Amino acid sequence: MKDTLVKSELVSFCGLYCGSCSKYKKGKCPGCAENEKATWCKIRSCCIEKGIKSCANCKEFQNVKDCKKFDNFVAKMFEFVFKSDRKAGIKMIKESGYDEFAKFMAENELVSMKKSKN
Repeated sequence: MKDTLVKSELVSFCGLYCGSCSKYKKGKCPGCAENEKATWCKIRSCCIEKGIKSCANCKEFQNVKDCKKFDNFVAKMFEFVFKSDRKAGIKMIKESGYDEFAKFMAENELVSMKKSKN
């Protein structure tokens, strides 16, 4: 299994970090950007279509809560089940940049920002 890598290229379109993912580390997934089989992912398709690195670069929606591709029922269920907060990931990318986000996620071995207990 690969060590957790610090690479901004491993930041997913929706604010997850592939470098900490066990499937990526085991070589079972190429990561979000390289996963051409992920045609089901509307966020990935949207970002590729817009030519942007992630939702953090979207000019159409300043707040990801306003985007129905990002903030839909399935995403809300995913966040609930896994106590995940992709919105916080996008916010951190906007504030600190991709390199700092990748470093934080790798150092803490996180695939997703964790939902705060507030």
